[in-house]
Amino acid sequence: MRRIPRAAALLACLIGQTAGLAAAPNPPAQNPAPQKPGAGAPQTPRPPNAPEVLKAPVRDLPSPYTPNYAGGARPPATGGTPDFAYGAYQRGQYLTAFREATKRIEADRKDGAAMTLLGELYNQGLGTKQDPVKAAEWYRLAAAQGESAAMASLGLMAMDGRGMPKDPKAGRRWLEEAAGKGQPTAAYNLALILLGTGAEADQARAATLFRKAAEAEIGPAQHDLGVLYLQGRGVPKDPSQAAEWFRRAADNGDLAGEVEFAILLFNGIGLPKDEARAARYFLHAASRGNAIAQNRVARLYAVGRGVPKNVVEAAAWNLTAAAQGLSDSWLDQTLTELSTEERNRAERLAGDRANVK
Repeated sequence: MRRIPRAAALLACLIGQTAGLAAAPNPPAQNPAPQKPGAGAPQTPRPPNAPEVLKAPVRDLPSPYTPNYAGGARPPATGGTPDFAYGAYQRGQYLTAFREATKRIEADRKDGAAMTLLGELYNQGLGTKQDPVKAAEWYRLAAAQGESAAMASLGLMAMDGRGMPKDPKAGRRWLEEAAGKGQPTAAYNLALILLGTGAEADQARAATLFRKAAEAEIGPAQHDLGVLYLQGRGVPKDPSQAAEWFRRAADNGDLAGEVEFAILLFNGIGLPKDEARAARYFLHAASRGNAIAQNRVARLYAVGRGVPKNVVEAAAWNLTAAAQGLSDSWLDQTLTELSTEERNRAERLAGDRANVK
């Protein structure tokens, strides 16, 4: 899976602004008893020698490079004859999709949706040999018919130099045109570009574009809009709005949104405090492989906040997070009293969780 061109770096900047929220404060080094280890309260100072705050992992927004992506290949909005080409694409019958889309274009040289579908198939190498140059050609033909999804794909390809010479300015123009037509992924990527400029006017426009993508139920956009509300960037600072957008992002499967929502829920920021419910969100994100959530869960089990105290589970989740590079000296110290049998159980659990895909 490829990252969206430039989006990864820009999103890293955005997430970096909230990294403190995603890091559990360590208890004071001189006091082994935890002092309400909030799962992310940023006001607690980090003690000496504690690990640096880790940034949340950069996420990939589905793009034309994503296997089985169906966001750009849409049936024509006629409400009439069923779109057999798109239906075959959805079912994974790519040869049939390619054949049916080709027949449609032979019958109608202005069938932009079928052209977009062929662009998708060539771009991903589904039902035909992967060929970014041919993909770009079909996207251009579809864009000439007003297909905003094809414009969005062309924007990403131009910015990445895929199937054409690299041209960030042309890429942005395609994204601008697609976003102007309401294409949500184009709005999202354009917002990331604007956010990276640092200009105040661009921050406000980025927030507007994030909202368009968020209202189209794009999870990463919902998360990023929540971040802006939490920080007051481009929008008035509003923790309640931040919590709501993080919740919606979590509902759409966005891991970063799920973790951020759990943090606010645990600390009662923007919504009523509910440690047990927050623990469930942390556990779900941890089971999906998020190291920050795994570390939060380990701390909750270590002190019995939101979940029953369980030192074996705490050790297991701590080992799982550490295997991904997120070490925690406080947990390491707290769990030194485990018996050999308890440590063996924790190691087995951690091994099982590391093998979950």
